[in-house]
Amino acid sequence: MDKSKIKWCARQSKGLQLIEAKPHLSDAYMKEADETLENVFSATGKWKLITAYYACYNALYSLLMKCGIKCEIHDCTLELMELFGFEALDINYIRELKEGRIQAQYYLQSLILEDEQKVKKFVLRCKTILADLDSEKIESIRKKIKNIMDN
Repeated sequence: MDKSKIKWCARQSKGLQLIEAKPHLSDAYMKEADETLENVFSATGKWKLITAYYACYNALYSLLMKCGIKCEIHDCTLELMELFGFEALDINYIRELKEGRIQAQYYLQSLILEDEQKVKKFVLRCKTILADLDSEKIESIRKKIKNIMDN
């Protein structure tokens, strides 16, 4: 986790903010992740990759909403993953998906999603972390972010 990047994120208008926890939005983002994940299996071409990224991103964002963390800059959201206990493999996976999505969506590169099951596993990993997020863990995550932002 790059503390200077998190500080940068906190200074951006749509960047990192600590807000009131939004459990209803957390549930809505996870529901959206599940629905998007279903679409991964039926999408074709570049849309399979784009959809895969958003399934993973929405599942991840569900964690942030449960903790009262708002962040509209995707790179900043991904920078927080370590605080939730994600391993480097998961972090690299979603970063690669994000880059693939950008290349396919904005630069019209012909990229394909190689493994739909990895998307499913990532969403499941987010659900596992979400289920384990109790008030103590949430407070610890928020405190770490606040310390980085304030120092």
